[in-house]
Amino acid sequence: MAKQSVEALIQGGKASAAPPLGPALGPLGVNIGQVVADINKKTEAFKGMQVPVVVEVDTDTKEFTISVGTPPASALIKQEASIQKGSGKPKEELLADLRIEQVIKVAKMKEEGLSGKTLKEKVKEIVGTCQSMGIMVEGMRAQEAQEAINAGSFDQEIVQEKTDISAEELKKLEEEKKQMQAELAEKHEKEEAEAKSILAAMEGKERGEIKAKMAEADISSEVIDKLLPLDVQEEEQQQP
Repeated sequence: MAKQSVEALIQGGKASAAPPLGPALGPLGVNIGQVVADINKKTEAFKGMQVPVVVEVDTDTKEFTISVGTPPASALIKQEASIQKGSGKPKEELLADLRIEQVIKVAKMKEEGLSGKTLKEKVKEIVGTCQSMGIMVEGMRAQEAQEAINAGSFDQEIVQEKTDISAEELKKLEEEKKQMQAELAEKHEKEEAEAKSILAAMEGKERGEIKAKMAEADISSEVIDKLLPLDVQEEEQQQP
């Protein structure tokens, strides 16, 4: 019994007979339409994300099996929070808030890739990832949310494996996120203004000296790199 595998990276829920799947599956004699339909069903929850897929085909019977990988937990969290990237300073700058149902949803999607033995333990792992990204859970910093989980505050939702939230709750989360990001934008404007003031006061000084002064003033690395771009020689020195 001969078997061949076809591996591809597809957008969740949007596989098609076009490359890369179609041309690879065609010579194997399988029903491409059925394969595509099955892949889309299995990857529907990953809409908007690239998902690794493996199609294993029995070339004698034309039967096939589909294995779907999952994006990193951080990618799933970003999708739930509707943000492009995590916080560069997660201990200080918070970007968004998630409901426990959304955390449970991510934990279930990553279930096989998490080390926890129970769903509750897996949920705590996802909350830990939220902590490193500057994402709150139920209006609490992630560490506080983990303590609440330990205390049983969300046992009912976890036991029932609740993953859905209402449109009204989603609207509240979006409004909250906009407020948080507006406050961050104002903070960053002040930070950049202070950095520019330091830059002007230290005009002619070495980059390292200016950078140290900015770091001492708690200027973020993003602002420092923006105002003090590396020259070609420094870039080459930092390359491995």
